Amino acid sequence: MEKIIRFIAGGQNNFIHFLRIAIFVVMAWIGGLKAFKYEADGIVPLVANSPFMSFFYKDANKQVLNEDGKTVKAYTLYKNVEGKTVEKNIKWHEANGTYIFSYGLGTVIVTIGLLVLLGIWFPKIGFVGGLLTFGMAFVTLSFLITTPEVYVPNLGGDFPTPEFGFPYLSVGGRLVLKDIIMMSGGLIVASDSAKKILKRFYA
Repeated sequence: MEKIIRFIAGGQNNFIHFLRIAIFVVMAWIGGLKAFKYEADGIVPLVANSPFMSFFYKDANKQVLNEDGKTVKAYTLYKNVEGKTVEKNIKWHEANGTYIFSYGLGTVIVTIGLLVLLGIWFPKIGFVGGLLTFGMAFVTLSFLITTPEVYVPNLGGDFPTPEFGFPYLSVGGRLVLKDIIMMSGGLIVASDSAKKILKRFYA
């Protein structure tokens, strides 16, 4: 047991490098998926309701009437379920700028991942990457405040739904919440890079 403890205690630098690699894998994979329509469709509720990002969409705040005569945001009528594509929905998203924005966002995410990975060899680049990771995670976590879809809706059923709204996270909400780990990871790699920068500066 002592050997394991000593191994873990002495491996901090390698573990921080592993953290950098992990952040890169997540960023590259998720960022790369932004080039595909299903992923671009999936982030629409998050973007359309965000004060930081909604202006990228043409019709983010457009209000329309749904089948029940209720006023809702237009995007709610054009959702594509994963694994199913509807032509009229795709055309709406093309006009909305959904896919163009997703391509740009994906490029940014992959770039941040690369900056974090390069921090293994280049502390200054890694420092910037770490801070950008923190910032990106901050924006993502803000969706917990701005996006209704991150919480379980009250859709009724055979009997009243007992768990809906805050704090009952939907599938999307549970994924968003995990970004608090990415936020802390960004600070850790940024801090490690900062130490190396200072060490070289005062060496």
